[in-house]
Amino acid sequence: MIAGPSTPAIKNAVRQLAATTKSLEPSSKVNCHCSRARNFITLHRSVNPPSAAFEAGAKFGCSGTAADPQRPRRRRGLSNETFSPILARSPKFGRTRGYATGGRNSIRPDGSTVIQGSRELDTSEYDKLETRTFSIISHVDHGKSTLADRLLELTGTISKDGENKQVLDKLKVERERGITVKSQAVSMVYDYDGPAVDWRPEVPGQQPPKKGKYLLNLIDCPGHVDFSYEVSRSLSACQSALLVVDATQGVQAQSITVFELARQRGLVIVPVLNKSDLPAADPDRCIVQMKEILGLDTSAFGHKPLLISAKTGHGVDQVLRALVERTKAPEGVEGGKIQGREGPGFRALVFDSWYDKYKGVVSLVSIMDGAVRKGDRIASSHTKKKYEVLGIGVNSPEAVPTGILRKGQVGWIIANMKDMSEALIGDTFHLASEKVEPLEGFAPTVPMVYAGIFPVESTDFIKLEDAINRLALNDRSVTVERESSMALGQGCRLGFLGTLHLDVFRQRLEDEYGHAILVTAPTVPYKVLYKDGKEEIVSNPVHFPDDMATKAKIQELSEPMVKGTLKCPEEYTGEVMELCAEHRGEQLEVDFSEVGVRQVKMTYRLPLAEIVSDFFDKLKSRSSGFASFDYVEDGYQTADLVKLTFLISSAPVDALAMVLHRSKALYAGRAWAKKLKGVVPRQQFEVTVQAAVGAKIVARETISAYRKDVTAGLYGGDYTVSGQAKGRATGE
Repeated sequence: MIAGPSTPAIKNAVRQLAATTKSLEPSSKVNCHCSRARNFITLHRSVNPPSAAFEAGAKFGCSGTAADPQRPRRRRGLSNETFSPILARSPKFGRTRGYATGGRNSIRPDGSTVIQGSRELDTSEYDKLETRTFSIISHVDHGKSTLADRLLELTGTISKDGENKQVLDKLKVERERGITVKSQAVSMVYDYDGPAVDWRPEVPGQQPPKKGKYLLNLIDCPGHVDFSYEVSRSLSACQSALLVVDATQGVQAQSITVFELARQRGLVIVPVLNKSDLPAADPDRCIVQMKEILGLDTSAFGHKPLLISAKTGHGVDQVLRALVERTKAPEGVEGGKIQGREGPGFRALVFDSWYDKYKGVVSLVSIMDGAVRKGDRIASSHTKKKYEVLGIGVNSPEAVPTGILRKGQVGWIIANMKDMSEALIGDTFHLASEKVEPLEGFAPTVPMVYAGIFPVESTDFIKLEDAINRLALNDRSVTVERESSMALGQGCRLGFLGTLHLDVFRQRLEDEYGHAILVTAPTVPYKVLYKDGKEEIVSNPVHFPDDMATKAKIQELSEPMVKGTLKCPEEYTGEVMELCAEHRGEQLEVDFSEVGVRQVKMTYRLPLAEIVSDFFDKLKSRSSGFASFDYVEDGYQTADLVKLTFLISSAPVDALAMVLHRSKALYAGRAWAKKLKGVVPRQQFEVTVQAAVGAKIVARETISAYRKDVTAGLYGGDYTVSGQAKGRATGE
């Protein structure tokens, strides 16, 4: 039986079968079905069915061959070494990291050879190649994803069809926003043609790299500061990093942040200047910035920045060459030797995981020591549970089974895990028969923005909580706790690393799980120091002490601060400065020469609470969209904070409570009271809307009650009479 994802796929498979089959025998009927359509077609079976029929079916995403009594029928979604892995339809497989054989990759009946584009690769040799594991780090919109596309094309991992845009950005939210949210791992085979004539060793005694094939493991990671935890996880599995800088923009705030993370990990940095072919590019200025701001010695041999254009592909081949020549293989992997990588002492770092409804939990791992094979018994250092390895392989870029992973490789492991909590991010896998020292995990992150998420329908809370927990298990930087509101019912309060992180999480809940949700206004964590010396972090405005308690028990209140960098044209300098002053910003520096002609760079210290609401919208509006803003954490600062509560008919509404500076309480109270007056429906009685700071009412609006309009018929006639006349005129 041939089972495929769609009827057109089956028709294409039949055409391919007819084209590749030279010797035919009388036709035989085969029952052919798929999930979208069930039909009966007539196939001409080849004299040797397992070859042509299998390749034709596998190429178009079908599993099985023609009705062959030697091949058992398999249910859709089940894997078999004899068959090609089929397309699993789930949020994580198929559309993201799926076991897909359609498109650019196909797998032969023995499960070892993958056809990538126009070339063939023997995946059984993956573990015998010298490896380089690297990541691409950069500021947002500096061309990181585009460079990844070109690297995949040059190594033949994907075909050059002109349609490769953000190949590794699989999520819907990533493609819509043009940003990278989730780390992706892909293995490429690079055929190195030998060192250049002017090659020199970076350290005394270093031998030139040998000509031949190298296995390059790329771990693509986000660039925005809100996803720094994702970046940290990705870099933990790498030995080097490509630092991509836009030659027209120079070194920017998030370039510094990700560079510091890579330097802390001790990675080898390969500087790359992208978009160097544009008229506005200024490579010399960027090189000076790398030296002065980042401390990179760009004049030393092996550290000279590479000038490329990821869009056109110019100079990208030099990036691949630099990865082989400027970086080293992990110790014990030189030349792809097998000795010392046979299995004993196996340790693997889990740096990502996801759940597939067909396969269970899939763990993305970096092999640090030894080797693991399909069928081995492994154990978790954290949970102490033992599992059997059911599947193992690499992404190239779709999932390809290899049967073994050795030290230096990055791939996926499928064990009999049913819950994502069993594949803890930062955990160490080892052979069940051995005791090993666990690898260093990941330090917990501190959320900077909090928000409550509630279902529109209260009956959907259990499903929503399950979806939130699944996403949170995959993103350990998100904190989750239950929350109950008198107005909104049961929900969850979540902590995020920033407002973009919050917005992306919300969109993923809607896109991947189809939940209709309500998200409360984002808040930040405040530090409360009591007079008895006790210190507390308060993230929910409901739990923030009121004004009366502050005077009696509180010694000090502090709010989180950020150091923000703004860049805009000179003509908008005044507007941007005024905006920062309105949001209680403290000016630290103004530089008119850093960025270039007619550009100004300003550095401000701002309260985080002031930028999580409408700061970005106002900035784009006042600068006509030309200004950019980046920020980093900058500790806490003492402030005069108060809790603003709202009362509807003298009853407090906890969901509307907010914490803000005392100087803004009166203005915010009046503005919100007017908004609520237009939202709260009129009743048969008078409704009051009040804003209060402690026991003091700072704003009030009154919604008048419905009343009978007894004078309506005295002005212009009775509307009931006009309606009757209209009915007689129309014959109703």
